[in-house]
Amino acid sequence: MEWKDNYNTWLNFDQLDNDLKSDLEQNKGNESSLEDAFYTSLEFGTAGMRGIIGAGTNRMNYYTVRQATEGLALFIESQGDKAAERGVAIAYDSRHMSKEFAIESAKTLAAHNIRAYVFEDLRPTPELSFAVRHFKAAAGIMITASHNPPEYNGYKVYGEDGGQLPPKEADDLTRYVRSVTDILSINTVSEQEAKDKGLLKIVGRDVDRVYLDYLRTVTIDQELVDRQGRNIKIVFTPLHGTGKMIGMKALEQAGFKKVSLVESQAEADPDFSTIKSPNPEDPKAFELAVEQGIKEDADVLIATDPDADRLGMAVKTAKGHYEVLTGNQIASLMVEYMFKAHTTNGTLPSNSVLIKSIVSSELPTAIADKYGVGTLNVLTGFKFIAEKIKEFEATRSHTFMFGFEESYGYLVQPFVRDKDAIQALLMVAEMTAYFKEEGFSCFDALHELYHQYGHYKEKTISITMEGMEGTEKINNLMNTLREQAPSHFGNIKVCKVEDFNEQTRKTVHGDESIDLPKANVLKYTLADGSWIAARPSGTEPKIKFYMSAQDDSGVVVVEKLEAFEADIQKIIDKG
Repeated sequence: MEWKDNYNTWLNFDQLDNDLKSDLEQNKGNESSLEDAFYTSLEFGTAGMRGIIGAGTNRMNYYTVRQATEGLALFIESQGDKAAERGVAIAYDSRHMSKEFAIESAKTLAAHNIRAYVFEDLRPTPELSFAVRHFKAAAGIMITASHNPPEYNGYKVYGEDGGQLPPKEADDLTRYVRSVTDILSINTVSEQEAKDKGLLKIVGRDVDRVYLDYLRTVTIDQELVDRQGRNIKIVFTPLHGTGKMIGMKALEQAGFKKVSLVESQAEADPDFSTIKSPNPEDPKAFELAVEQGIKEDADVLIATDPDADRLGMAVKTAKGHYEVLTGNQIASLMVEYMFKAHTTNGTLPSNSVLIKSIVSSELPTAIADKYGVGTLNVLTGFKFIAEKIKEFEATRSHTFMFGFEESYGYLVQPFVRDKDAIQALLMVAEMTAYFKEEGFSCFDALHELYHQYGHYKEKTISITMEGMEGTEKINNLMNTLREQAPSHFGNIKVCKVEDFNEQTRKTVHGDESIDLPKANVLKYTLADGSWIAARPSGTEPKIKFYMSAQDDSGVVVVEKLEAFEADIQKIIDKG
């Protein structure tokens, strides 16, 4: 049907939710808005779905949530009765409609006699990943839009191992979701009926206690924390999200005594009223934390995003102000501290491995090499790190030590199978204590790494292209980059081209295949070791360009990045 037919079907549906009907009435006459809401179905991909809340097939609402959950129920049923009996764990964050969407998911599962374990209140994404494993559930659902603006919400699906679904399973699930075409008439049961039948179980503190017990294993050197935990001054902001309760308990449990919350950002707020964007990648998200840090002379400032799977930090410089670090810099500091601590304690296994995404910095690789730790590169998406952990457990070929993505996601211990900002919170606090005891700040320690390994500097350009035209522009841009591959960036020759969709690697020595799943990513490695990558987002109408420059000089790496960015902008302007 054309978008107008879809719109009229919804408008004339006599059982349409009242708020959604009101949304349609308010948009009468606004054809561009209505077309965007109805021209397609909200895309359900490998990372689930994410979109603006409102009426329409291309929006997050009760009906699109039911469609996704109906597809999940069919997917679980296809695996047999035992899978259905294991149930589904469901958690949600602080966004508009998050709790409602969580309950709606449970009601839809209940119509298939599939039990749902729904958290009593807000919980972080990593705790949902943990809960799937704790309950031995067949799957998990997390209602969150991560760090997107307030008008968004989203729906992420987790497999039985607590990780987001790998490609094959994600494709199977997507087919089931897309097979549900009449989304206005999906069967559900009432919330009370689901509870009466034992198909909706409210959970919370029992899972918190076990998760907190596992969090004790994140600390490497408890004696260090016992010595320094009362001295380290930490300012923590959960950015109006889910990180406060578990984060504060975890820090207290570990032994960090001087933790102060940014109170105006400590309570859940779906409008994120004190910040423009609840994204710890954005230095502006730290403005209130910086004010508080200056007053308290804090050693470190830490922020978690709304669903507490990503973490950012700001460190005090020699001049006394605070600098927000990149995800790559945070990971580099963690890797240096963790591997040094394990080496000192004699707890670093000989088959240790670091796992990172293909668009993350190579500085952690250089650090890992020094400690005799291998590095494995995987596609962007923490599910690929989780997949490798599962493989290592089965084969015992390697011991997982740390996983990260440049986009501020880290995992220390594999009792969670996704990014875990609560684990990262503990590790940042511990490494800050270590560097302070050694007479360094984290800022000093980072520059010591540059002194040892050379300067590495990364930057990501994220370009939003909304609507149908935006999708077409992104596709055209990727096609152009494939068909007319650049020979130079910043006057430095491209010596290797990797096309992860075609699974090919082209070098001056010939072509070879890439042993990774297909992904719409292009990566160009330059003669000096620097690299540039292009990747459309899987959850947002964006295309991202990742750049990494390396050199012995900190000034030169900045100049290289500026030259790379100028060349990328020329490509975008032409595209």
